[in-house]
Amino acid sequence: MLLAIWGGLFLAAVLIFFTWDMPRADAALARQRRPSVTLQSSDGNLLATQGDLYGETLRLRDMPRHLPAAILAIEDRRFREHFGLDPVGIARALYRNFSEGDVVQGGSTLTQQLAKNLFLSSERSFRRKVQEALMALWLESRFSKDQLLEIYLNRVYLGAGAWGVDAAARVYFGVSARRVTLPQAAILAGLPQAPSRHNPRSNPDGATARGRDVLAAMRDTGAITEAQMEAAIEEMQIPPRPSRNGGWFADWIFEDVPTKFPDSRDLVIRTTLDRRWQQAVESRLAALLDREGAAARVGQGAVVVLDVESGAVRAMAGGRDFRTSPFNRATDARRQPGSTFKTFAFLAALERGASPGDAVADGPLRMGGWSPSNGHWRTRGSVTLEEAFAQSVNTAAVRVMQQGGGPRAVAEAAHRLGVEGRFGRDASVVLGTGEATLLDMTSAFAALANGGRRVTPFGMARIEGVNLAMPAMPQVVEPGTAAQMRRMMQAVTARGTGRAAAVPGVVTGGKTGTTQDYKDAWFIGYAALPGGTVAIGIWMGNDRNQPMEDVRGGTLPARLFREVIEARLSGG
Repeated sequence: MLLAIWGGLFLAAVLIFFTWDMPRADAALARQRRPSVTLQSSDGNLLATQGDLYGETLRLRDMPRHLPAAILAIEDRRFREHFGLDPVGIARALYRNFSEGDVVQGGSTLTQQLAKNLFLSSERSFRRKVQEALMALWLESRFSKDQLLEIYLNRVYLGAGAWGVDAAARVYFGVSARRVTLPQAAILAGLPQAPSRHNPRSNPDGATARGRDVLAAMRDTGAITEAQMEAAIEEMQIPPRPSRNGGWFADWIFEDVPTKFPDSRDLVIRTTLDRRWQQAVESRLAALLDREGAAARVGQGAVVVLDVESGAVRAMAGGRDFRTSPFNRATDARRQPGSTFKTFAFLAALERGASPGDAVADGPLRMGGWSPSNGHWRTRGSVTLEEAFAQSVNTAAVRVMQQGGGPRAVAEAAHRLGVEGRFGRDASVVLGTGEATLLDMTSAFAALANGGRRVTPFGMARIEGVNLAMPAMPQVVEPGTAAQMRRMMQAVTARGTGRAAAVPGVVTGGKTGTTQDYKDAWFIGYAALPGGTVAIGIWMGNDRNQPMEDVRGGTLPARLFREVIEARLSGG
């Protein structure tokens, strides 16, 4: 009797030790997660997700039979025979691990996995394993086998922020779990063991190899035949990965979500990003940087494509590879814009009554101790404003700035068109010695291309089927003056420094920019295309301001402008 009493006390103490900090089972069944934000491209395809993504809660009868069969075949073949713990499976795992001299097989049942996912941490300790076993026994007493399997399928983490088979099917294959094929079900069933290692996005080869293991397990359990297994292996493929560099655009959108939607709810946002434009931008930027860019010591580039009539961002690349450098050089890097800033000096002069055909001196000029250089330009005595703009003549630009009201008027014109920043008050500001972002500069050129209405770039178009209000577009430049600026920008690509940007059969215009020692090279312009006019901004340089090898705005950036448009027109 004494032994029984002391044994009971000892057992109670052990149970208290293992269970005193266990969570309440009924409370743990409530879903606790971060609100999810799902971004879609303009055509509705998945672009990116943030937070914990859950799909539709499905019953077993809603799923194809091969989906739960795949999970049971690879995770717990004896699921319907055991009571939450599987002594046979544990003994098998112990024998296998002892034979191999390493941990190569686990003995946890699907119910134990569910207990860990629902209630416990991933800590590896004996105490946690005991708690897991106790929770598994409670689950088995509380729910039927079908209910447990449903809970597992709807709650298991399958990588990429996706919880449950429906969310994972949508993330990886773009379909509901109601419609997954046998090969897709095998890939999904292979994920619980190691969601990161077998992620179809980051490791497609590993995902398919694991999927073949699942199919073999299904054959061994009789869930499918040998012929079905072989056919599924032949059909197994991973859909193309989402845009590798669309991450910059996604991060730009995610930054605004908490401000615009502070109520912490799940969101599905249709964005303005056009996958065809994005693909054209990514492929051509990477190819140019890898070839001519490498030879000219160009380390980075950034591209923005805007719809000039609305300000919708159609494509954005903030560098050469988002995975190695997520810093967004299109929105966050402030660089000297070089001669692209002359645009605002000529605009100010036109607003004061000047005309593109007016003459301006292009000879040497000295202002105090400063004398701007004209590079390779040979002085003609005088040129028209249009020719001075097209050929980017520095001395003529300084004189045009003086006609337009000086440095203060140039800065005011830039600010009016949406270029943020503090700009110098001396004459060098016309040569782009201030700093600006590529997105701001591209927006300013978009305003000139659309007739003088200020453009505010945006990336969110719809939320939950409701169109979002577009930013206001106030008239900040007279339409006639904007038309004069477009005429001069067209001269740049027709016969000026931006000839490399000309696209046969397409009306284009823009402005080149190069900073001292070739540290920055820009081309910003517009193209009137069948689907609408777009403004495209391009910057090339190095993050630490190392000089490039004779890279000017009219060379690689202008060429990239043309190649992106040609790629988009050809669909490649």
